[in-house]
Amino acid sequence: MFSGLWEAAKNSPFQRVGEAHCDAPQKQLVAGRTISAANAEQNSCEYGSLKYYALCGFGGLLSCGVTHTAVVPLDLVKCRIQVDPDKYKGIVNGFKVSVREEGFRSLAKGWAPTCIGYSMQGVCKFGFYEVFKILYSNMIGEENSYLYRTSLYLAASASAEFFADIALSPMEAVKVRIQTQPGFASTLRAAAPIIYNQEGLWGFYKGVVPLWCRQIPYTMMKFACFERTVEALYQYVVPKPRDQCTKSEQLVVTFAAGYIAGVFCAIVSHPADTIVSKLNQDKGSTAVGVAKKLGMAGLWKGLFPRIIMIGTLTALQWFIYDAVKVTLGLPRPPPPSMPESLRLKLEAKQA
Repeated sequence: MFSGLWEAAKNSPFQRVGEAHCDAPQKQLVAGRTISAANAEQNSCEYGSLKYYALCGFGGLLSCGVTHTAVVPLDLVKCRIQVDPDKYKGIVNGFKVSVREEGFRSLAKGWAPTCIGYSMQGVCKFGFYEVFKILYSNMIGEENSYLYRTSLYLAASASAEFFADIALSPMEAVKVRIQTQPGFASTLRAAAPIIYNQEGLWGFYKGVVPLWCRQIPYTMMKFACFERTVEALYQYVVPKPRDQCTKSEQLVVTFAAGYIAGVFCAIVSHPADTIVSKLNQDKGSTAVGVAKKLGMAGLWKGLFPRIIMIGTLTALQWFIYDAVKVTLGLPRPPPPSMPESLRLKLEAKQA
């Protein structure tokens, strides 16, 4: 399978260098293709190889694991606002009440399941996204991959997130119980056996469907919005082509595009996030029952802290992921350019 994806990756428009005019000497990397000297840097592996996918997964592990663990205090307050808005009336009040009742150490509740769960999710999210993007691109062909690239980003990210949420669900269930259920165990080691004894294996996966409802739209927006925002920034904002930017400048563009994508992600996925928090707090509850109980207004509780959290998270995740690629010498293709065959067809129609 991966050997086939490797071959497909060599013909993917997502690794083609843009049609930038440059007087630098040209270097041939693949038969029939040339690439400017600015892009002819030495890579540690080939685009679409098994090593490439594995290292992308590692980048995803660091990207999601580190960032989600870093914002555990904000996530804890956000979850408490969602499940008990009468007590936790806002982000500032939520911090004050939490610290007053349980001390500063309580703000770190749930850090272990967060770190493990989102690290596992990151491996699947970013690693499988690269796999599915190349796989689907090969299925629809080079020209359609360019014409319908937004749909391709959406399909690849949705497919990746489906598997990522299965990996995340058990730790997410433990995390939410620890953070929102008064008197519940405060550590992963103590909490997991309690859930298993009370509800069996299903207790860890009863939130997977709401997770899909929350995370799949979130991830589709995260990847598609990011990819198209990067294209737009280089086309309309950055005053020089990507291959003339330093790696530091490219990472700034990555961070900016990631934050823009993160704001939209938070809005799209917030109602389902509220349901997940309430579902994992209340034993025996269902997603439909929780939605009816909360009502439309209740589903949007905690949106502002989540925009702050997800905007920052998404920007940092893309920054870390891209920085890992730079550090490990992975191929970092520029935004896709129009295939020559498609350009000739369009010119022929206009003639």
